[in-house]
Amino acid sequence: MYQYQVFVPATHKEELKSAIFAAGGGKLGAYDSCCFETRGTGQFRPLSSANPFIGEVNKIEFVDEVKIEMVVLKEYLKDVIEAMKKTHPYEEPAYQYWIVNQ
Repeated sequence: MYQYQVFVPATHKEELKSAIFAAGGGKLGAYDSCCFETRGTGQFRPLSSANPFIGEVNKIEFVDEVKIEMVVLKEYLKDVIEAMKKTHPYEEPAYQYWIVNQ
């Protein structure tokens, strides 16, 4: 089992969660659609080669974002990552995962 987290603009969190849940993320025992959300402010600066969804090249941007955390079973991890990348509005989504249980 993996712990998975992704940062997304607050305006796109429900769409992204739906895609990740449909791909198998957030299943725990007899439950599905399980996650935890933390609101915060994301900061980034698109460089000259970027095509930003939000913000302007070479200008620091601050965005109301949500960190979505959930467990993902090993057999769903690849599908969860693919669904996230397909649905996420950013060209370079920030996400990570790590093993929490074998």
